[in-house]
Amino acid sequence: MDFEVAIIGAGVVGLSIAAKLSKDYNLVVLEKNLKFGQETSSRNSEVIHSGIYYPKNSLKSKLCIEGRKMLYSYCEKNEIPYKKCGKYIFATSENEISKLDEILANAIQNGVENARKISLEELKSSEPNVSAVAALYFPESGIIDSHSLMKNFETETNNFGWQIVYNSEVVAIDKIEKGYKISVKEENSTFSFTSKIVINAAGLYSDKIAEMVGAFKPEYKLYYWKGEYFSVGNGKNKLVNSLIYPVPNAQVSLGIHATIDLNGGLKLGPNAVFLQNKEVNYSVDKNNLKEFYNSAKRFLPFLEIEDLFQNQAGIRPKLTNNPKEFRDFIIKNETEAGFENFINLIGIESPGLTASIAIAKYVAQILI
Repeated sequence: MDFEVAIIGAGVVGLSIAAKLSKDYNLVVLEKNLKFGQETSSRNSEVIHSGIYYPKNSLKSKLCIEGRKMLYSYCEKNEIPYKKCGKYIFATSENEISKLDEILANAIQNGVENARKISLEELKSSEPNVSAVAALYFPESGIIDSHSLMKNFETETNNFGWQIVYNSEVVAIDKIEKGYKISVKEENSTFSFTSKIVINAAGLYSDKIAEMVGAFKPEYKLYYWKGEYFSVGNGKNKLVNSLIYPVPNAQVSLGIHATIDLNGGLKLGPNAVFLQNKEVNYSVDKNNLKEFYNSAKRFLPFLEIEDLFQNQAGIRPKLTNNPKEFRDFIIKNETEAGFENFINLIGIESPGLTASIAIAKYVAQILI
């Protein structure tokens, strides 16, 4: 074999796995884009999640909570910018209060530390410009510079002498004796190499990579959900200090919420737009501005419609087209299907950034 490990995809999860395995394996990372994190990993809220909503004992729950702790520690050790700013989930009407109680009970059951209901007086002391009738507080939530995180993972991998090969698209994978033959298109030429282990961390295209080798099941099919963001300007960005979330009403999205960033910015989003034909389109539809304004005005009464500006969009690689259905991460060594050490990571959406280091640890444990 040319390599012991080939990782497909240089998003935050692929890079985290590369950094984790670099010291023990001869590896290569393949990325079809010109640099790391050009898709889901760089088009999100950059939130470090607490692990509030996911069902107990799901991978999303366990890896989010473990990953959050590991991520804060990693940021401290490697001087990666972050801020543990805390998160509020609030009700804007009396009929939403019971939902807050359910969210808090689930968070405590999952092991989320320091989660609690707070008084309106306490909310007003921290967030005087937010309108709510009741609120929960999660002090362990935060924000991170995801580019610096990915850059650090890349540097760790390179420091062990292993390559991250950009502008290289995987076009075929064949099972061979003791491993896999991987064919790669690089500009106008195609080359192939062999690897004992293949780790499919291809994000939006992870189901297609699984199909190439034959390690695919119908439940691995991905559905694309676009999430758009609008930024808050005209100085109104200074009126929010934390992460501000309404009560969610679907699994596909936590609803349009307010997210601060490390540069003092404030943005609203994301919404959830189902992309029927899986077209990759990162434009922000200006016609959705009124929807964002009306949604956010309920809890940010200081907003005026002229304060909102088109920002960015990302695409969630979800395992369902039903906004009410929960689907967990798929992280699986496909040995039972006849593909030993072909590791599928499919449907790695939120909280993938938060869980990235824990996901890498989990993958290392399921290698044979």
